[in-house]
Amino acid sequence: MSHDDGYGSDSGRTGDGYSTIGGTRQTRTRLPDGEGGDGYGPRRPARNSRSLVTVVGVIVLLLAAIAFANMGGGDGSDGDGASGSNGKKAGAAPTAATGTKPVTGKNGEIASGFAHDQQGAESAAANYSVALVSADILKPAQRAQIVRQVFVTGRVGELETKFNQAYNKDFLDKIGLDESGNAAEGMTYVSRTAPVGTKVTQFADASATVEVWCTGVFGTAGVGSTNPVSNDWFTMTLKLQWESDDWKVDSFSQKDGPAPVNTDRTASNADEIAKAVEEYGGFTYAR
Repeated sequence: MSHDDGYGSDSGRTGDGYSTIGGTRQTRTRLPDGEGGDGYGPRRPARNSRSLVTVVGVIVLLLAAIAFANMGGGDGSDGDGASGSNGKKAGAAPTAATGTKPVTGKNGEIASGFAHDQQGAESAAANYSVALVSADILKPAQRAQIVRQVFVTGRVGELETKFNQAYNKDFLDKIGLDESGNAAEGMTYVSRTAPVGTKVTQFADASATVEVWCTGVFGTAGVGSTNPVSNDWFTMTLKLQWESDDWKVDSFSQKDGPAPVNTDRTASNADEIAKAVEEYGGFTYAR
């Protein structure tokens, strides 16, 4: 992956064909996807404290919002080796990066100009996963821009409406954000996603289905936060279409894991987390 400091510094998601709305799940928002896939927002590890009850409540709300927003397709059920309309099968690919530059340009803060091939579809899916689970998806102004940049033209109107309904004032209040999607003074809302790998399960000349294995950090950093920043592992499935000389998302979904065993490393304090989010830039992801 090539470093790109200008690429989104925060992340979020949901659960129907669009289960990856950013920021709600804790810093990351997901749109609800079908069959248990909330599309956006990772789940937090279990905690043996009263804050766990609050966290669980927030997560349930996020998942509900995601499921509502993601009502369009993509259940992530495509299996390995599924053939595309042109008869090609998506076989196993090497896990190492290819070293090929992923894109030719950027559309705002989101990478664009992906190659019209399988590798380009994987790079597009990885970059779009980051955008869809970003904290910006919770902000009305940025949300509209993200939806128009990421989704196929025919889905934009429908998804703008669903996202707005899912992330309304009541929802934002419950996760400690104002109507503009901003945290209270002294708090920092975190939603940062990092793709770990990609896998194509279907590929044709004008369509592709790609699974993106992700990890990330999500929550609110600050003294007295009831939604502390934690990490999560999840897999997003994005169904892409080739439109206007680029790969765009038609629908998406999300499921938990695969997740490794947590270590006993001491957690950083809220100030350290907030500082890291502000100082460390994001990346443009390549296959």
